[in-house]
Amino acid sequence: MRIQRKGVAKTAKSLLVAASDVFATKGYRDATIAEICERAKANIAAVNYHFGDKETLYTEAWRHSFSESVKVHPPDGGVSDAAPPEERLRGQVVALLRRIADEDNREFFIVQKELANPTGLLNKVMRVELRPLHEKMETLVRELLGPRTSDMQVRFCTISIISQCINPMVAIKSQKEKREDKDSPPGVDDIEAYSRHVVQFSLAGIRTVREEAEKKRRGLKK
Repeated sequence: MRIQRKGVAKTAKSLLVAASDVFATKGYRDATIAEICERAKANIAAVNYHFGDKETLYTEAWRHSFSESVKVHPPDGGVSDAAPPEERLRGQVVALLRRIADEDNREFFIVQKELANPTGLLNKVMRVELRPLHEKMETLVRELLGPRTSDMQVRFCTISIISQCINPMVAIKSQKEKREDKDSPPGVDDIEAYSRHVVQFSLAGIRTVREEAEKKRRGLKK
């Protein structure tokens, strides 16, 4: 019985790996169950058994890709929770940049295809899986900003930091997919140097926001 269960689990994982590759390359609409099954060395009935339909296989393939990506690039970047907040910010920024830049990151390629030709199928699963990472960054930003800043300021600063990480990586991947497109925005060649810049730039902005919030509160007290 155990051997049979191991075989079933192996088939499911093979389908997820194959589906991740196909969806990352072709997107949801152009991917076929037949090609996925051929790559996974499984029959079409196995997709129905494990996932029920193509839509579910799509969302689970993204979830699997995301999970594997986070294992390779832990969100804390290897920095201890006991480290100073500035160092923890560096860890989170480096981890996010490395994760997105990783050529084996099927999660990001699937999202790029989804954005180019939306199905709406990934909206819920992405909210569920990405929200904890966003909240972790938001908590850290709140700590750096101090108690006098508003929720809106915390949210805006968090969005700014994440955007600095995502936008240039999108440019890099777009350039690699369309080598002849000379009008693509410039990307980043040195991830480590850019991560240092993002942290330095973000901390400077956070200090300014914090100082302004503290001045405003002092003025109100007068």
